[in-house]
Amino acid sequence: MLYFDLTPSHPLGHAVARRAGLSVAMHEARAFSGGEHKLRPLVSVRGHEVCLFSVLHAGEVGSVNDALVRLLLFAACCRTNGAARVLIVSPWLPYMRKDRQTKARDPVNTAGVARLIEAVGVDALITLEVHNLAAFQNAFRCATVHLDTCRLFATEILSRSAGRPLCLVSPDGGGVKRAALLRDAVEQVSTRPVGFGFMEKHRSEGVVSGDLFAGEVEGRTVWIMDDMIESGGTLLRAARACAARGAAEVHLVATHLVDAAAVARLADPSVGSLTVTDSALSAEPTPHLHCLSVAPLIGAALAQIHRGGPVGPLLDPTGPPD
Repeated sequence: MLYFDLTPSHPLGHAVARRAGLSVAMHEARAFSGGEHKLRPLVSVRGHEVCLFSVLHAGEVGSVNDALVRLLLFAACCRTNGAARVLIVSPWLPYMRKDRQTKARDPVNTAGVARLIEAVGVDALITLEVHNLAAFQNAFRCATVHLDTCRLFATEILSRSAGRPLCLVSPDGGGVKRAALLRDAVEQVSTRPVGFGFMEKHRSEGVVSGDLFAGEVEGRTVWIMDDMIESGGTLLRAARACAARGAAEVHLVATHLVDAAAVARLADPSVGSLTVTDSALSAEPTPHLHCLSVAPLIGAALAQIHRGGPVGPLLDPTGPPD
């Protein structure tokens, strides 16, 4: 397998390669004054299985769209030059939230991105913690591997929890299944019962409403789980609701941090800590912010695919650090 890291400024790509036992192949990246760019492999891809790693996030230069187009054009280039198979690894896949029409003439961006990826000849895609798993699986016709962070976060939650009762909370109705899976993972690892709750949320034209809260959080250590953090408003709203209902501690956990400004916003008296992964932004840890690496999780999946074996939903991400 030839492995290309298209986001060399982010440490995750090289960390995944080490975990998968792969070396990083060289490629050329050129930018032109008119705004166009060119990427090409500096080794022959003919007859090879090719893996393209890209953190599809707005970096210091460029936008999410720039990163996506670069990835698509490089995948097409590998196909043009005889690659036998093209695999994409994108820990955070953009445009997955808009997976259905909620207003007249709305786009369905999940399906649109899927068509773009398939059109350039991609055979398989690995991604992490998408917003709506059913919509994601229905959108793609190429092979897909979806990895979740339940085992990773369950280990972190238990390592930082004392004897106080635990409760997992979803900040909105749409994330109930995701938070329930994390609760199940915590219970499986610890063999102790974990409470559950969720908060009502309605969003229309940027206005959020809904105050109903289900679940018993008084005197408990509460962990609120979401798939991604952009503004942080949804998590902060739920954290304040839990604190107002007598929670002993409130901690936030989310897989994808896509806006660094949200970290400061979530430094609120109601929030004990924030835990994210390095799937999008690679944040520097602080006493308030904990950042876990998903390199072991993705590397294990990639190694299994490279060996031709099956990839299960509960790969163990634990192991010695890089």
